[in-house]
Amino acid sequence: MRLAAATLDAPDARELADFYLRLLTGWAVRPGEDGPDWVHILPPDGGTGLSFQTEPAYRPPVWPSRPDRQQMMMHLDIQVDDLERETARAVAEGARLAEFQPQDEVRVLLDPAGHPFCLYTQTPQ
Repeated sequence: MRLAAATLDAPDARELADFYLRLLTGWAVRPGEDGPDWVHILPPDGGTGLSFQTEPAYRPPVWPSRPDRQQMMMHLDIQVDDLERETARAVAEGARLAEFQPQDEVRVLLDPAGHPFCLYTQTPQ
């Protein structure tokens, strides 16, 4: 077995896929794998991709989580070289900076559909 993709639900699969294509430099739609309700994107090295599925009943999660609201089921961790520059670029592409930031070396953002994702820099071991 090999993990092919993580799938994110959204009110509009194409719109969310377009955001991640702008964010993840060099990624592309897998030929024959897109449509109005489904899009699959791959990194340039052909590794594990991301898929997006239109879900009309989608409700965005709340960050940080609260027991009475939609919980985050997963989030993406994206390594960057320059945290401040890439945070600004993500916001310019349509992300929102989350109010709650639990760590100095990580930035929690929300994509256009409200999914939390983290940008971080590799810390020396």
